[in-house]
Amino acid sequence: MNLHFPQSPDLADLLRDRDRILVACLCAAWCDTCKQYQPKVQALAEKYPHVCFVWIDIEDYADLLGDEDIENFPTVFIEQRGLVSFAGTLLPHIEHLERIVTATLEAAQAGNAVQTNSSLANLRSNLIARL
Repeated sequence: MNLHFPQSPDLADLLRDRDRILVACLCAAWCDTCKQYQPKVQALAEKYPHVCFVWIDIEDYADLLGDEDIENFPTVFIEQRGLVSFAGTLLPHIEHLERIVTATLEAAQAGNAVQTNSSLANLRSNLIARL
């Protein structure tokens, strides 16, 4: 399984590797769009096994989000080495997420850090602390 959940036993070890890109999909169980998007994210996670994909139900794990108020789904957060490269809502087309993941991987390989501001910057450490 390449799509992890906050309760996944091996997640902490993956997250402690700060060089590993974290892709967190913030969704809700009641959201029909999220239900359709999750298997697509699972398939993408299988395609990129060296990236840590985490599915977070914002109602079950609201404490991980700090002050961030998620209003639209799916919301995606991408971070590596403490730098947030993307945080925002995407259309539920997996191609959009794949392009962002690919661009993040290419930037990391080239040593070009891309950073955006986000109140979710502590998401990786919040996940580790919870495990």
